[in-house]
Amino acid sequence: MTHEQRIKATCAQVFSVSEKDVTVIERLMGGMSNFTYVIDIQATRYTFRIPGKNADKFVNRDVEKDHLKIIEPLNLNNETVYLNTEDGVKIARYLVGQPLHELNPHDYLQEAANVLKTIHDSGITSPHAYAPLKRLERYEYNVKAYNHTHHNRYNEYKETLLKHWDWLNSFPKTLTHGDAQVSNFVVTDNALKLMDWEFTGMNDPFYDIACFGNTNFDHAIALLPVYLEHVPNSQEFNRLYLWRTFQCLQWHNVALYKEFIGLSQDLSVDFYKVAQIYLDKAEDLLAKLK
Repeated sequence: MTHEQRIKATCAQVFSVSEKDVTVIERLMGGMSNFTYVIDIQATRYTFRIPGKNADKFVNRDVEKDHLKIIEPLNLNNETVYLNTEDGVKIARYLVGQPLHELNPHDYLQEAANVLKTIHDSGITSPHAYAPLKRLERYEYNVKAYNHTHHNRYNEYKETLLKHWDWLNSFPKTLTHGDAQVSNFVVTDNALKLMDWEFTGMNDPFYDIACFGNTNFDHAIALLPVYLEHVPNSQEFNRLYLWRTFQCLQWHNVALYKEFIGLSQDLSVDFYKVAQIYLDKAEDLLAKLK
């Protein structure tokens, strides 16, 4: 079944319409894990997410469903109309706007800081912790299933990270988005919005600031003083570098897994190369520690 066939069949069932009433307009680009389409049903637009191959190895859909409900009062996300926790298919109301990665993120630093503070200062708590080290171990297990032995560089950077872990893990935990990279922000006429709450959980709020530097770490460096409302000291910079290092190790494992299950060929993305780039980034980050 093609994606278009799957979309039409699912929407016909969810909305009680004919498949002829469902039009697939375009695929949104930006994420490497999911396929997200803009669709039209009787003059109303929605987004339709189809998770990528084996995405369930990294995301718990029951947890995602819980968080989509929890964060509703924050008014940061588009309305979820349907979420199948078994296959991860999600339908949401289409949000008219422009993804922040298509603009200059530095023009929206105050707005981005306000969005993150809305989450972090909300007082909303979740029963689900992000649990970074447990998550990293799970991701490592996924790649070890393919008889992969982690490179010495990976082990070296992880060992350095763990030397700082007690300190890094000592900060108070708040609700965090967990994937607050630039491509998940949408600039609308009314306000900046934040999509894709797949990795939400209780964590250090600095984790979200580090995420903002996913494609270009300069974005995170620029966001930090705006978020803090003061010039960061060396310890605050270290906290940011270490969380971004963790993220690089985490996504290194995800990229390796995608390589091992054949997604490099399926999606025409060299995920093995992506995995090595994340190690290069981790090396650069650790060199910045003071």
